[in-house]
Amino acid sequence: MKPLPTAAPGPEPARAADRCHVDGAGFRSLMSSFPTGVTVVTSTGWDGSPRGVTCSSLSSVSLDPPTLLVSLKTQGSTLDAIRSRGLFAVNLLHARARRAAEVFASPVEDRFAHVSWRPTGAEGLPRLVEDAFAVAECAVSSLFDVGDHTVVLGEVAAVDARPDVPLLYGLREFSAWPATGQDHRADRTRGIPR
Repeated sequence: MKPLPTAAPGPEPARAADRCHVDGAGFRSLMSSFPTGVTVVTSTGWDGSPRGVTCSSLSSVSLDPPTLLVSLKTQGSTLDAIRSRGLFAVNLLHARARRAAEVFASPVEDRFAHVSWRPTGAEGLPRLVEDAFAVAECAVSSLFDVGDHTVVLGEVAAVDARPDVPLLYGLREFSAWPATGQDHRADRTRGIPR
């Protein structure tokens, strides 16, 4: 069998000082035109207190091992808790959870006083019981800084999901996934006791 040719080396990447960047407003405008689901990423601090923040930067990375990615502000208390505990939960919000998304996106002192929550069964991570239709419990596998954010890779240890209509964010406003005629609220549990 003939060996495959190797790829030709590409051009050297430009040095950071030589690169051009779009301004923040232009980048926000671009990303606002890409609708995405809305999550609240949660963990607990070293003192056991719940921490959480709204996040629309969620992506699947790998099926084996099951791994997802979230991107969080580097200077945030939720990321501090994740770094210290090594665990986090991703709460996928349903279409009726706009208030929770706004609370966790704002500088409210005690965000968890404004929502109903309880610890997950496996790791005791904060689960938004009235606002999330699915929760994934994750163990941190890697962290790396990119600009003013930190990318967190987490291996998914447990999932609890019920069909529902997801909350979306795009064009700087919240919306719901279009109705499909199916009953999205049928109950189904996988992995995390309620």
